[in-house]
Amino acid sequence: MEELFMKTAVFVEPGKVAARELPKAQVQKPTDAVIKIVRACVCGSDLWWFRGISKRQQPSAVGHEAIGIVESVGDEVTNVQPGDFVIVPFTHGCGHCAACLAGFDGDCLNRDENDTEIVGYQGEYLRFKNANWALVKVPGQPSDYTDDQLNDLLTLSDVMATGYHAAAMAEVKAGDTVVVMGDGAVGLCGVISAKLLGAKRIIAMSRHADRQALAQEFGATDIIAERGDEAVKKVFEVTDGAGADAVLECVGTEQSVDTAVKVGRPGAVVGRVGVPQKAEMNTNNLFWRNIGLRGGIASVTTDDRNTLLQAVLAGDIHPGKVFTQRFDLDHVQQAYEAMDQRKAIKSLLIVSE
Repeated sequence: MEELFMKTAVFVEPGKVAARELPKAQVQKPTDAVIKIVRACVCGSDLWWFRGISKRQQPSAVGHEAIGIVESVGDEVTNVQPGDFVIVPFTHGCGHCAACLAGFDGDCLNRDENDTEIVGYQGEYLRFKNANWALVKVPGQPSDYTDDQLNDLLTLSDVMATGYHAAAMAEVKAGDTVVVMGDGAVGLCGVISAKLLGAKRIIAMSRHADRQALAQEFGATDIIAERGDEAVKKVFEVTDGAGADAVLECVGTEQSVDTAVKVGRPGAVVGRVGVPQKAEMNTNNLFWRNIGLRGGIASVTTDDRNTLLQAVLAGDIHPGKVFTQRFDLDHVQQAYEAMDQRKAIKSLLIVSE
């Protein structure tokens, strides 16, 4: 007998999430697929509404990062089929608009901001739209991979792709000195990305010992714990007054963006992927030192296919190490609390085996 309901994490109110029974996800359009989720996780951006800083509908299904198995597809989906193992990007790019064709599927021109039924990656099933292009097929089945490899693959649904987007937007190249703002999972994946692109020196801004250690394992050559003007001073001290060639801004706060703009050498580029937390910013600071600023929503499908999936499959990068605690859906509240209280760098959710 076909299942009619699914267990899904739901935002109840600020500070509270819970697993609830909801109607099972269904194919609604010819371009849809339904995914049986294997693993999901909590994102740092989820903490904004969990903490009540940003608004979110109550109640609403949550989560935007997962890997899983295709269960069913719409009539127009031919590139994936039931049984395929896939990375499930949060971006749902269509693959044929001007943005997707240019490699910016995070800004797909055909996305529907009012389509609330594609959220809920932290659940047993998910309706995924634009499945024909946006889903990223993984060779084999989950059982073919180790626990660590599955975690590496899960990061490709968002956090690793977002860290890579910061590095790509900052135009990191071989031999560069790079500053990474933020020691959360995105910032740590930014360290991986800077090394992957050939940076010679990677300065991680971090005040937490566990994150400093992981940053160094990922390739950071220097750690700076100071913040604000003291951090700027320290960067110029360790770079003999030159500053950084590229800066990865992976936080989004006013202080982080302000510091990022100040630590680059003249002509440096800041790759910004931290979700903005304040509308206003003084762009005059960019002008006086020829600092470039670009970035935004990650190009998950594009970057996974071009670079990141192969890097994970080859064992060249191990971003899954950002998952430092694991939970099941019945303990999703504890998963959020662990990140909110900085007890976990990133919380993993085991949904099915």
